[in-house]
Amino acid sequence: MNENEIEVPVYLITGFLESGKTSFLNFTMAQEYFQIDETTLLINTEEGEEAYDEKWLSSIHTVLENVEEQEDFTPEKLRSFQRKYRPERVILEYNPLWGMQDLFEMQLPKGWGIVQQIVLVDGSTFQIYLNNMKSLFTEMSRTADMVLINRCTEDLPLANFRRSIKVVNPGCDVQFMNEAGQSMDIFQDTLPYDLEAEIINIEDIDFGIFFIDLTDNPKRYEGRKVRFKGKVIKSREAGSQYFLPARSAMTCCADDMQYIGYLCKSKDTAKLTEGSWVEVTARVDYKFVPMAQETEPVFQAITLKSTEAPAVEDVYFN
Repeated sequence: MNENEIEVPVYLITGFLESGKTSFLNFTMAQEYFQIDETTLLINTEEGEEAYDEKWLSSIHTVLENVEEQEDFTPEKLRSFQRKYRPERVILEYNPLWGMQDLFEMQLPKGWGIVQQIVLVDGSTFQIYLNNMKSLFTEMSRTADMVLINRCTEDLPLANFRRSIKVVNPGCDVQFMNEAGQSMDIFQDTLPYDLEAEIINIEDIDFGIFFIDLTDNPKRYEGRKVRFKGKVIKSREAGSQYFLPARSAMTCCADDMQYIGYLCKSKDTAKLTEGSWVEVTARVDYKFVPMAQETEPVFQAITLKSTEAPAVEDVYFN
């Protein structure tokens, strides 16, 4: 649905059980900026340790509907809520075990449309879920606008957590909160390569970190020279000077690999062989890329040198 056609915005909040969804919503709904005079419909699809206070919800013009069984979460049920309450907006606390794709394919009531998706994660159990339910977590975070990882401590591998999310959804906003509910800055540590070098040399194992940081921190790299290895993926346009020096990344499992990288411009692109490996030395620029419809890093090649494939070709982020 086009955003201009949405009459009832739906705010989707999801995450595994006991990840802090209810606490997050109680806090958010209490904020003055979030309150409206019209009716807000809060749909809760799983029961956790923390419950909603319906009397308090009523005071902020919010009505609560609990849907405890997956078979009851149907388009007909949602349409009955629409007829009963005529809400101005909907907050859906959704159980991801019911299937994210099923939700996205569901025919919502006329005028309803998802405008924001937030995933809540308990930092203390993140690695366990990632190891045992990786495909489900990938499905949740792939379309998220924000992933909020709470209950974090400094001894957790937070940078690895973030990279696991960013490779699936590079545009996602990843936030960390400590056990006191305070925001944490995880980028006070140093990168695994020398940003002050005349040519920033990216080792094969650090390509994933470089790939993400290049987008997140453009001021670090703009106009700088970098060197790294990539697999040649050429444009289908005849005579194009652009190619993609790429690496394959595992986003979910061994059967779910995708190429990641940024465009490189070179007068020698036509001489490159599709699928070969090159060592790229280039100047980092940032340009609007029509295919992506946003400003991205674009490498201006200085030299391209044929090279052997890395010992481990794939990039892993956890």
